[in-house]
Amino acid sequence: MAPQRTVRLSLKKPTYAVCVVGAETHVDVHSNVPRGAETFGISGRSGVEISVAYDPARETQPTGKARWPLDAEVDVIISVETASKDLDDLKVTVSYFRRNEDDAVGHSVLYLTGVDVSLDVDISRKGQVKKRRGDKKTWRWGPEGYGAILLVNCDRDSLKSRQLDLAHNHLTSLDDLKDMSPMVLTCDGPDKLFDSHKLVLNVPFSDSKRVGVFHARGGNSLSDYKRVLGPQHLSYKVERQPGERNIRFYVEGLTFPDADFLGLVSLSVSLVDVGNLPEEVPLFTDTVAFRMSPWIMTPNTQRPLDLYVCSVLDSNGSNQKFLRDISDLALKANCKLIVCPLAENRNDRWIQDEIEFGYVEAPHKYFPVVFDSPRDRGLKDFPYKRILGPDFGYVTRKIPFAGASGLDSFGNLDVSPPVTAGGKDYPLGRILIGSSFPKSGGRRMAKVVRDFLKAQQVQAPVELYSDWLSVGHVDEFLSFVPTSDQKGFRLLLASPSVCLKLFQEKKEAGYGEAAQFDGLGHQAKRSINDMLADRSLQSDSRYVQKCIDWNREVLKRELGLTERDIVDIPQLFFLRGSYAEAFFPDMVNMVVLGKYLGIPKPFGPIINGRCCLEEKVRSLLEPLGLHCIFINDYLSYHKLMGEIHCGTNVRREPFSFKWWHMVP
Repeated sequence: MAPQRTVRLSLKKPTYAVCVVGAETHVDVHSNVPRGAETFGISGRSGVEISVAYDPARETQPTGKARWPLDAEVDVIISVETASKDLDDLKVTVSYFRRNEDDAVGHSVLYLTGVDVSLDVDISRKGQVKKRRGDKKTWRWGPEGYGAILLVNCDRDSLKSRQLDLAHNHLTSLDDLKDMSPMVLTCDGPDKLFDSHKLVLNVPFSDSKRVGVFHARGGNSLSDYKRVLGPQHLSYKVERQPGERNIRFYVEGLTFPDADFLGLVSLSVSLVDVGNLPEEVPLFTDTVAFRMSPWIMTPNTQRPLDLYVCSVLDSNGSNQKFLRDISDLALKANCKLIVCPLAENRNDRWIQDEIEFGYVEAPHKYFPVVFDSPRDRGLKDFPYKRILGPDFGYVTRKIPFAGASGLDSFGNLDVSPPVTAGGKDYPLGRILIGSSFPKSGGRRMAKVVRDFLKAQQVQAPVELYSDWLSVGHVDEFLSFVPTSDQKGFRLLLASPSVCLKLFQEKKEAGYGEAAQFDGLGHQAKRSINDMLADRSLQSDSRYVQKCIDWNREVLKRELGLTERDIVDIPQLFFLRGSYAEAFFPDMVNMVVLGKYLGIPKPFGPIINGRCCLEEKVRSLLEPLGLHCIFINDYLSYHKLMGEIHCGTNVRREPFSFKWWHMVP
């Protein structure tokens, strides 16, 4: 609101002042007093509220015709209830008296013009702007919180444009207004008042590169909307038409929260006197605050909407059989399949590594936003050229100076379902990223990406240890699947020890000669007896199990999980040098489409006509209401050090929970 203003009165001539509805104005009744006066009284016309502030411990309020002594420590405060119809149509009179005399020894007259100035946004977060008084420049989290929200205008609503909407200082589509948050300036008062007063909209310099403001000047053409605040534009003299009482603006976000930006911006309007004073003086300022919507990831427990996969061709031929299997899976899950053609992926099949889908949301709207990783291989142009569009946003982070490492790919980025850990709720889950920790040195996700993810605040990231893997991605040893019980999900962890135990049980049951890779003509078979006798494989498995167990404890602590919430999936790894790779197709690296799981076919030992690895996984997951569909990805993905999850990507339904209702 406005700083306190004080109006000094004169005995010789009337004083004129502008009073903003809802703002208090102090009246100086002591500076110009008739000689001999000892008390004063004050009265005003209807529409003026007069109050006297005093300390009850030191002063006594007069009764009847008694008046306030001039030597008392009191403050006279006036305010107006509504805007004036005409200039100076409100009157306040201060009369001065000698003690115990009824005849005044002098009068001071104050003429007031009431003006209603208010800058309003959707503070209540209900999708509409309502006029309100009080504190509008504070932003509060939580279900009882308040404060307006901005969407980063990172989509491209005009098909003629080649840039994000936020890059333009002009409107390219009327649909773009729907991505912005409305803001209304109330400016009710006599038109003549605005001959000597102006309204100025301001943005702090630090916020000017974060936010843009468009003035809606009445009309339905693009030229009727003018960007008036933003980069290089810190203030704007509002163009008010005669009789105009409500002026509409649209506000867009320009940058996501990040290491150097907490996500809060403010805008203000000032009523400035330009007529009677030697310098322009703000008489009143109203300020509103916004918070940028964070970029929010969606976990496997959210309903799948679109399944992305690439069509590729290599020395082993095309992946058409894999695409048909994936298409059948998408059909079962009622999920739209989107195939990125060879010409657009340039034979880069790892679409999970290139992008991650999320969304932004405000009370009035949400839209998906694709996060483009800094890996920049064959798929580098696909998200910008083919995914970015109307109501589909785009964001990326570039690594300065150095190139991307394998840990910067988004197979190394996941998010848990909603959890409670350490007494704190995470209603949107927690982001999981792989790192070199607890090793000193080693590979780590780039700081610019980690900083961005942390700055979103609503999905507090957890760093896991993935640098023991050749590729180094968290999706090589963990996944989440939805369940219909109270917990709502299970964490799946790859487990060499469970796999070796299974093989030992089969050996003891007389199936030691059953072979891994049975049915694969291009891969040497390994019998159960042979694998169990392989000391190197045993040693590698013990090492990998220790690495996964370290992560297991971190996940239990940071996600509030118990052993009942974890399912161990049989999986063997071997070491190539000092880094681990999957010995057979990595079943945890699956695509999750609701209750349908597209799992890499492990080609395990065949016992009684069935793959014992598949049967083990079915026994673990199907009682949870899940359907296990095993897909052959051996040549097209596994032999290239990836699996189904690496080669697919899923856009999911956003959370029903509103991010602003949480307390980070």
